Amino acid sequence: MSRQPVLLPYTDPAFVADPFPLYRQLREDGPVRRAVIAGGLEAWVVTRYEDGLMALSHPQLSSDVRDASDPRLIERLPAADQESVLRNMLRTDPPDHTRLRRLVSKAFTARRVAELRPRVQEIADRLLDEIVPAGRADLVESFALPLPVTVISELLGVPVADRYDFQRWTDDMILQGAEPPDRARVDEAWRHMRAYLTGLLETKRARPGDDLLGALIVARDEEQRLDEEELIAMAFLLLVAGYITTVNLIGSGIAALLAHPDQLRMLRTDPALLPGAIEEFLRYDGPVNPGIARFARENVTIAGVEIPRGATVLVASAIADRDPAHFPEPDRLDITRQDNAHLAFGHGIHYCLGAPLARLEGQIAIGTALRRLPRLTLAVPPGELRWRPGGLRGPEHLPVTFAAGARDR
Repeated sequence: MSRQPVLLPYTDPAFVADPFPLYRQLREDGPVRRAVIAGGLEAWVVTRYEDGLMALSHPQLSSDVRDASDPRLIERLPAADQESVLRNMLRTDPPDHTRLRRLVSKAFTARRVAELRPRVQEIADRLLDEIVPAGRADLVESFALPLPVTVISELLGVPVADRYDFQRWTDDMILQGAEPPDRARVDEAWRHMRAYLTGLLETKRARPGDDLLGALIVARDEEQRLDEEELIAMAFLLLVAGYITTVNLIGSGIAALLAHPDQLRMLRTDPALLPGAIEEFLRYDGPVNPGIARFARENVTIAGVEIPRGATVLVASAIADRDPAHFPEPDRLDITRQDNAHLAFGHGIHYCLGAPLARLEGQIAIGTALRRLPRLTLAVPPGELRWRPGGLRGPEHLPVTFAAGARDR
């Protein structure tokens, strides 16, 4: 293994458009590879599937960035509220993680999510009703984005009319392409987001509703299972994480089908393949890229490589999910692939709580689009699609054409 860290050039448009050749090189170089990632930060990248599976459950690999030795990791967070931002499920370990996850887990059970199917279908059809007559659309802006935003807003009890504001603040906080991020812009966006969430929670205290945020307020005010900062952090996490990755799943999934006409024809012919197709989209080009960060509490050995205390460990699901030792012909999109146990939703106690909802939205969105948009085609050459830089991967826009005119639902 080379001692020199490799650069992951997330400001290079060519790499952002197709990072997988470099990812393949990293995996072939070794199971754990030092790399320089965003803003000059260094990480130990776990590149292979079995090692990634182990790392995501390793007791000495923490989710809490305060266990990292590089102070820049915290400095990149909004300056005024670093503690608030850190106190959510993604960034905590047991026992706090266990307590926080338990408070919201009932909202995302398979049974509860299944009950949402008619409403998600209704939203998908309404959005497509608006674009079908035109014969062309940006499927990210007009469909893949507003669908999960509407679903999570209704689940949490957030006014859908506010979505443009929290989308803009989210873009400024975590979807910037600049390296290093614009500190003033990040801090200003967080101030707006915090003020919005604080006002929203105050409104819900005065007028309680039958929604998830209302239940969390009860946990804060009556049962004392949340403090105020945890409540704000939880609201932020659920609102933001509840839509961004699903937008990318829908956009990337449709883009993958349009780039592989044989798979598109197969799925149109047999819609029963859709659940397996969603798993393949998640494996082939998942919404979290390159993967999930952990921080070494103590010296850790992974695949024979010594990783020092305080180091950032990047469990690269996007690389591991194309590991040929686990997935035959991993660079080939195959919607009929069997035993597709990818790492796109993570593993272990931090396995994505919203995975059932993301799968449901992905199935309904992509299935409905294929049914209602005949002769669906990219409106630009595939090489002209722009992809989000950084840790969340998906097309920024997806311009398409299709046969115009209303169709039966």
